[in-house]
Amino acid sequence: MANTPQSKKRARQNERRYDVNKARRSRIRTFIRKVEEAIASGDYEAATNALRTAQPELARGVTKGVVHKNTASRKISRLAARVKALNA
Repeated sequence: MANTPQSKKRARQNERRYDVNKARRSRIRTFIRKVEEAIASGDYEAATNALRTAQPELARGVTKGVVHKNTASRKISRLAARVKALNA
């Protein structure tokens, strides 16, 4: 248990950041899921639009420190490849 005033404040801040980061992570997963659902349905146009909206969301996750840069890059790359394969 936190004893000093600073450690108590840190515990409060950590709880707050945890909630914010959790919501942000959930939001990113939702955007990714929308792209994957569009890919599964075989709709190239919908998949392209979903990917366009998911990319900035993943990039925002990187700047906010929720997702690692390489992880976001990998996810975007793999989704883009799957969307491109739909058109072929």
